Amino acid sequence: MQRRQVLRVLAACPVCAAAAKSAMAGTGHEWGYNGDVMPDNWSELSEDYHVCGAGRQQSPIDLADATRADVDAVTTRWRAVSDFELVNNGHTLQANMPKGSVSIVNDKPYDLLQFHFHHQSEHTVDGVRYPMEAHFVHKSNDGDLLVLGIFLDEGQENDVLAPLWAVAPTSKGIARVAAEFHPQDLLPRSSSHFTYAGSLTTPPCSEIVTWVVYEETAQASKKQIADFAEVFPHNYRPLQPLNRRQILQGF
Repeated sequence: MQRRQVLRVLAACPVCAAAAKSAMAGTGHEWGYNGDVMPDNWSELSEDYHVCGAGRQQSPIDLADATRADVDAVTTRWRAVSDFELVNNGHTLQANMPKGSVSIVNDKPYDLLQFHFHHQSEHTVDGVRYPMEAHFVHKSNDGDLLVLGIFLDEGQENDVLAPLWAVAPTSKGIARVAAEFHPQDLLPRSSSHFTYAGSLTTPPCSEIVTWVVYEETAQASKKQIADFAEVFPHNYRPLQPLNRRQILQGF
């Protein structure tokens, strides 16, 4: 795959673009989840990743002792898409969304850029970790990020994920999903959620993220979870200290 093509694809990914560019430039700033590039060492891999160790609002966290509050629910205006890119970037499986899907929080619109997956879940709820977690990454016009998190628990086969899993690259590369796809169908029916101020869960760990993690889980079959885990056995960051932050529980 040509370097220019890979950079073009990953440019839409605020979660991984900095690491991808530095790795392709040969600067030794690649990161990962094991060995010398494991999360505990991210802050030492590059000055750009300093906040991964020094930050005070890092993610993920354990969603416990939340304060119930009358917070605004997220309004999602996502459109059906087709013929979009599904990328194995070496860290996760990521679906790059065409323009036109927006989420609104506190009257502020955020464009849906992409969604990707972690095994196991990055957040926990009262110490409970789920088999997987999906992250829907958004960006506002002023550069703030909104990430919607959805836990995936083992259960029935997820028909919405099936067309993604069918073409997913098992090594670094790009596939295209030709069929019409409705990302809205991955969202839970209940709007009950946790929200807090946090960061990207991968380098550069920027603390510019409003997190919304839904309480209601989605389901994926044992095989769907196993198929993802075969490619990404462990791509979740350990829990980070809450420090002085407050977790709100909306309903």
